[in-house]
Amino acid sequence: MAQSSIAVPYNAYLRVYEPLAAFPEPERSHWYGYATAADVPTAQDEMRQSLADLVPMPPMPVPVHESRDAFVAFVDGVTHICPWRTRLRSWLALEELKQQFSPPVLDAVLPPVVRVQVESDYERWRERNPDVRPWILSSTWHVPVRWFVLFGDEEREFQPGRLEAEEGTEESGKASENGKRRSGPVLRYRTPMVQARRRVARGLKVLKETMDEGPLIEGLVEVGRWLEDFHPRSLVELDYGGLVHAIPEDALERDRSAADVAEGLAALRESDGVRAGAAYERLTERWRTIRELQFAS
Repeated sequence: MAQSSIAVPYNAYLRVYEPLAAFPEPERSHWYGYATAADVPTAQDEMRQSLADLVPMPPMPVPVHESRDAFVAFVDGVTHICPWRTRLRSWLALEELKQQFSPPVLDAVLPPVVRVQVESDYERWRERNPDVRPWILSSTWHVPVRWFVLFGDEEREFQPGRLEAEEGTEESGKASENGKRRSGPVLRYRTPMVQARRRVARGLKVLKETMDEGPLIEGLVEVGRWLEDFHPRSLVELDYGGLVHAIPEDALERDRSAADVAEGLAALRESDGVRAGAAYERLTERWRTIRELQFAS
């Protein structure tokens, strides 16, 4: 797949990469060949393709065929695969849209006749595939607090933006100054599945002992159930994705959201309300500022 230098904001992603051995044949052979190919697409390539499908009139909110692309990770000599499953995720995203927008706004974005056809297609597909789940969850303009529970600050990986050679401009291993573009920074966390599940269980225990039932507990329970569907030797990744284009790089470098969540849970466990409140304030202030950008002109 050809890759473009145009960046598409502003989604963050929670992904599961399963070991190649977790996939049955013939899917395993497909992913083996795919992983050894030279040109593996990126998250930005996936987003561009989904946006391109919305250009035709009427728009095509759900691809006709399921994607056979995936993200690939090589860790400790093991190949891990995270299938895109773009068609399934598009159906799920449309379900969320129905909850977020009023009918008049939704009709303007997607005509009713298109939605009726999409919903009918999904119902028939779900009858044939009742147990299929997405390998990727996404969130626009923020990272849900519950996602940070899965990770430790020591698993944080930050890469500053840097100049890169544009395709076709390299000569003798170097590129001219005009033939360079600045890539965006990267901020992500990655942890073994067993560690992610352990942190979810511990976090839920603390929250249920110290808080009333609410969105945070319900959301963490939902994430825990999602993780249980995957191979125990999988990897779990939180990627800030296109959000890095909405946040100043120096703020990204200082971002320690997973550490703030861990600090808050530890303080709750120790009945230290002052320390828990300080951690929560740091976290909410950081993400309030980012989410307000959504409404900036």
